[in-house]
Amino acid sequence: MTKVIVVDDQAVVREGLVLVLGLLPGIEVVGAAGDGEAALRVVAEQRPDVVLMDLRMPRMDGVEATRRIRSAYPGTQVVVLTTYSDDESVFAALRAGARGFLTKDADSDDIARAVATVMRGDAQLDPTVQRRLLDTMSASPPHHPVPAATSVAPARTPDPASTEMPGTPAAPGHGDLPNGLTRREGEVLALIADGLSNAEIAARLHITEATVKTHINNLFAKAHLRDRAQAVTYAFRHGIARPH
Repeated sequence: MTKVIVVDDQAVVREGLVLVLGLLPGIEVVGAAGDGEAALRVVAEQRPDVVLMDLRMPRMDGVEATRRIRSAYPGTQVVVLTTYSDDESVFAALRAGARGFLTKDADSDDIARAVATVMRGDAQLDPTVQRRLLDTMSASPPHHPVPAATSVAPARTPDPASTEMPGTPAAPGHGDLPNGLTRREGEVLALIADGLSNAEIAARLHITEATVKTHINNLFAKAHLRDRAQAVTYAFRHGIARPH
């Protein structure tokens, strides 16, 4: 059973979510809270797998509560469920460590899918939120590090987990990848930004799922990424992925 707590300052919404979630198979609601401070106490007591978190709340908002929960309990995933889908709320929640972002018109199937997705280690974004994220990232010029005039690129040691051959040019559209990412790591990152799971990436690139996980671990370490939500933002900010 996936243990879930619900955090929302509106009692009617909170109680409704508890009722709906309680009817879903595989989900156990272990607590509820009306603000961020109360949420921290419930999380400490219940150690849930997933927190459904509202953003706009008194005393401590959902962004700060998410940041503290993810810092203290990295195994607990946060799915933001809010009326607001403006860009600042999206980016603030993602930066705080949220793994999913749904608007409150999401139905029970959407919520159940989001819970299952973040439990697999993937990110779940509402289509409206994803569109805003893509629009914002595509409006910003891609950032690429500018090499120093006197720098000499060191010889690259082939990545044993990569299928690319030494000297193979970067994938089209990737150019010089930041943070020393390899061509294959850039391809994996672009597919993460497209919303593909590890299994789907493996099938697309004709490699094993274990190799995909190795590439993800490597690129996360190189780019200092914490999770797939950050990876999506990173991919668009650096021009590795682009809106379709």
